[in-house]
This record gives sequence, C-alpha cells and structure tokens, in this order.
Amino acid sequence: MRPKIFVSQPIPQPALDLMAEVADLEVFPWTHREVSIDELESAAQRSDYFFIMHTVPVRARYFGPGSRLKGIGMQLAREDLHDLAAMKAAGVKQIMSKPVVPTDDPDGYSLDGYGLNPRATGQLMVALLLNCAYRVNESDMFCRANGFFQEMTMQFMGHGTTGKTVGLYGFGKVAKQAARLLSAMDMEVLYTKRTRLSTDDETKWGVTWCADPDDLVARSDYVCLLVDFDDSKLKMFGEREFKLMKPTAYFINVARGRLVDQDALIAALTDGTIAGAGLEVFWTEPPNVVDPYVDERLRKMDNVVLTPHNGGATYASRGAQTLRIAEALVEEIKANWTG
Repeated sequence: MRPKIFVSQPIPQPALDLMAEVADLEVFPWTHREVSIDELESAAQRSDYFFIMHTVPVRARYFGPGSRLKGIGMQLAREDLHDLAAMKAAGVKQIMSKPVVPTDDPDGYSLDGYGLNPRATGQLMVALLLNCAYRVNESDMFCRANGFFQEMTMQFMGHGTTGKTVGLYGFGKVAKQAARLLSAMDMEVLYTKRTRLSTDDETKWGVTWCADPDDLVARSDYVCLLVDFDDSKLKMFGEREFKLMKPTAYFINVARGRLVDQDALIAALTDGTIAGAGLEVFWTEPPNVVDPYVDERLRKMDNVVLTPHNGGATYASRGAQTLRIAEALVEEIKANWTG
C-alpha cells in the first residue's frame, strides 16, 4: 500500500507532483483560512504523513488513539507552535526540508529556495512603500467605485520617492534586498542596527548609518520595520515611536505584527499622527491565534495598504521552499515506508 500525505494548504504543483510519485495526497482545499486543529486531528486518523507550512500548529492531540502519523514534513520548527516533545514521545519523525547551500549569490544567499524569499519579501516591502507614496490603493478604489476621474486631480496627490528619506529599522537579508532598489529610486536610505556595517558595505548597499533609532524614525518619510522578533521586542514600536514620526510619514511593516502595539498604530492612523501604513504582518497571527485575521479597524482605513503575510509569494520562492519539504518527505518514504 502507498502512504497517504495530508498537505495543510494548496501549494505549487511541482511539490505535489513529486510527492504523488510515492504517495496518495489529500490537500486541504481552502485558501481563505488556515486548516483548524480539529481538521488536523481528523486528518491524522487517515494520514501517514503531514506536509505543513511553518505557521501550522502541531499539537499532542494529533498523536492520540487512532492516529496513523509517522512523520511531519516542515521547513521550520517553531517551539511556540509545534509540540516537538509530543512528536518525539509519540515516535513521529520531524522531517525537515534540506538546507540550501549558497552558490551563486555574492552575499551568501542562494538564488534557490530560502535565498529567494528575502528577495521577494524585500521587493514586496518596496511595493508597499510605492503604493503609499503614490496612493495606488486609494486611487484604485476610487476608480472602481466611481468609474470616472478628473485628469491630474489633486485628490490623490502623493509624496513619491524622489528626494525622500526611507529608514530601515533593522538591516538583515530582507533590508539588503530592499535597499538596493530604494537607493535606485532617488531616496536617501538610512539604516540602524546593533552593529554598523563596514564603509565598503554601506557604499555597496547605498545606505547611511543612523546610530540612534529615534533619530531614524524622526527623519524618515517612510519608516520600515525589519527586525527579527523575540519576546524582548514585544510591542517595541508603539505610541512613543509613532509620535516621533512626521505627520506626513508612512509606516511599513513586513517583519512581525507583535513588534508593534497595534492599538497605538490604529490610534496614530486615526488621529493623523502619521499619514498611513503598509502592513504585511499583524498582531492576530500565530501563535496568538491559530487562524490569522486582519483587525476590522485596519480593514476600514483608506490610508492603509494590506497584504496577507505572503511576502514569499512568487512561484520561484514558494515553489522552491515547498519542493524541498516534498523532497525530504519523498526521501523518508523511499527509505523507510514498508506499507
């Protein structure tokens, strides 16, 4: 008998085709919501393996009486979402996708798999910034609602990018990919991080050091949050930081929602403390909730551009990531499945 793999959401076809060579597949069909814990527990009763993305929770209840699970394929293991101890105790294998070996990227980030994700996320950050700079979302909604326009109207005047300052609050892989685009758009690109780059690297990426994060926030026309999350950074950006920003400035977040005091952000957007925001991440995401959603207050704001935490959503990036999980599962099945 062939094993059965439950895939926690629709994924690019190449990964499905590869797994279908050695297993029967059941793919959770919906894209408008996450698979629930109850649905995963039920799937464990009829599946030998799970294929999950890294935000899908793993609970001990999946391994109870009647469970057929022998392994779970994943890209990242998260202690805040995945009960790894329960997996181990139940004898369910943690099947990790193989790491990407950097080859053709001069900065050590492979153009395959994980190296594509920071590129895609950095480019999405720039897209959010441009959307705010030229008020694309508001203009689109106006045209759809009204069906007419006044040529060269004053209604959707934007600040653009030429001669403006963008502050990169954090400077890792994603920031680097964004910086090279931003500096080509006639912008002054400031950055702050714990350790300053070398002079050569600052020249290479077209960025200027700003030692004081508050100074970066105050000087920037676009403040882009790009730091990694840990518990010490919970709500690190709140009312005080928003009040430091120019009233004409925009806040862009493609990092993590829990870095930001969301109520303070909503207040700043409502009372005109800042001009607007481009948001890819939200407070109401795992592990705070299993099924992530966007706060209704944000959804009603015209001066906010929203994307559903999907920064790596290119066929190349998502395709490579899912293919590597599939490869690990196929290798495991070929080596150990006995039927």
